[in-house]
Amino acid sequence: MNGNPFESREARRLFLEQQERLRRLSAVDRDLVRLGQMPRLDRWLEQIEATGGCEHPVYLTGRSSTFDAVSGELLRQYSTDGEPGGRLAVRCRNRRATVCLPCSRLYQGDAWQLVRAGLAGGKGVPVTVTRRPMVFATLTAPSFGAVHRAGRCRRRRAALCDHGVPLGCGRHHHEESSSVGQPLCPACYDYVAHVLWHAHAGRLWKAFTDNLYHHLGVLGGVGRSGARRQLRVSAAKVAEFQRRGAVHFHAVLRIDGPQSPGAVGPVAAAGGTVAPALLENEPPEWASVDVLVAAVRSAAGAVALSVPDSTAYAVGRLAFGVQVEVHAITGGGGRLTDERVAAYVAKYTTKSAEAAGALDHRITSVEQIPLLSVSDHVRALVGTAWRLGGLAELEHLRLRLWAHMFGYRGHCLTKTRAYSTTFRQLRADRARFERRHLVGSDDEITVGEWRFAGSGHSPAEALIAAGIAEDLHRARELARDHLTPGWVGGARRGPRGAGGPGHPGSDHDLTSRRGEPHQSGG
Repeated sequence: MNGNPFESREARRLFLEQQERLRRLSAVDRDLVRLGQMPRLDRWLEQIEATGGCEHPVYLTGRSSTFDAVSGELLRQYSTDGEPGGRLAVRCRNRRATVCLPCSRLYQGDAWQLVRAGLAGGKGVPVTVTRRPMVFATLTAPSFGAVHRAGRCRRRRAALCDHGVPLGCGRHHHEESSSVGQPLCPACYDYVAHVLWHAHAGRLWKAFTDNLYHHLGVLGGVGRSGARRQLRVSAAKVAEFQRRGAVHFHAVLRIDGPQSPGAVGPVAAAGGTVAPALLENEPPEWASVDVLVAAVRSAAGAVALSVPDSTAYAVGRLAFGVQVEVHAITGGGGRLTDERVAAYVAKYTTKSAEAAGALDHRITSVEQIPLLSVSDHVRALVGTAWRLGGLAELEHLRLRLWAHMFGYRGHCLTKTRAYSTTFRQLRADRARFERRHLVGSDDEITVGEWRFAGSGHSPAEALIAAGIAEDLHRARELARDHLTPGWVGGARRGPRGAGGPGHPGSDHDLTSRRGEPHQSGG
């Protein structure tokens, strides 16, 4: 029999019975049957494991050639022609946990490395940064109206607002309660000010960092220009969405000398003399941690921005909230160590507005807003951003493009150039480690030609990928608790920390095979 089900009556009967059994299965089960019959299923599983179980992999077709960097000799070639379906899966690289949890874990780990390198050295940052004044600051958004709080909510009072709603709650809310973050009176809540504050939050942060030099100069008695000549403020910040939908900034601020970190050489001070304290790019003696704490507090309270005039709204000047927390960072033994701060900052890099019950995708038309499966508070924020985006005076803010983020268009994690390494460098280091792990050398040049061939999983593929991702995550958790000190998946595993060559935090599960392009992509 050549496989033709219509060659005989018996073959036809068996074929129809098989099709009937398949029709009775669910869509997922039918897809599992298809996947089980896939040629070279083992190689497809290798690809999915190499992507870490990415939930939305990108498929590529093409080829690559690897040459010796010194002699130019062709070492090996690779083509997707021999792969299942003639294509290769790579990571989607999305940082949001609600979109792709495996890729968000890798991004979170890179964020931990980036932040900690600026606190403790490593990754190209000298360890001398540990001697410099460093603080962990939280700058909050102002109040746009009373909202329900976790724990004991606002004390209930007899007075009512202008809309007849009590000015308090008096109940006790669980942390995960849907009431937390919702306005006591939606009619009293200033949604316009909320959205406009978000739209200007990036400018507020820029004004704060610029103003910080002035306040440091005043406290040090050298003035703004003197402060800029004698020191540099390096920073890394992450934006966290609170339950009420407002952004808070958590930031690491460090005082360096006026040169790039690690720069060595004489620096001319006033009068043409050489300032010995700056020979290794150390900040001046007056720039202590206490001075930095005081300057951050005063600078945050002094910053204010105006909004474009319009007859459509009445919003005053925009400023940070009155709740400003500033704590000194210590290398060890204190309440805030470099590793704890790095872990805290990295935790928020994989979250976005969805942490406030909002969206992880953009709105393309006003008709979508009433159909959103969100709270009334979130729908009001999205609708306000969309409405304000139609005003000519606010066109430059692109509010409709960022309505799903309530008008906030900043990146989740930003840093100054001199703070530490970059995500690009971390990914390059990981790829170099993987090459060394595969062929024992990184003195190679790979030239490739690739084309997009699709993305995403079928229902059965998604189930298998989720299982692989969970197994890899569980392995990292076990390694964190039981293996040698180091870093795994964004979590600390011991006193040594991260940064050493070949440390256990490297993505062994993402190692490419058979000469394929690197699939870490974090």
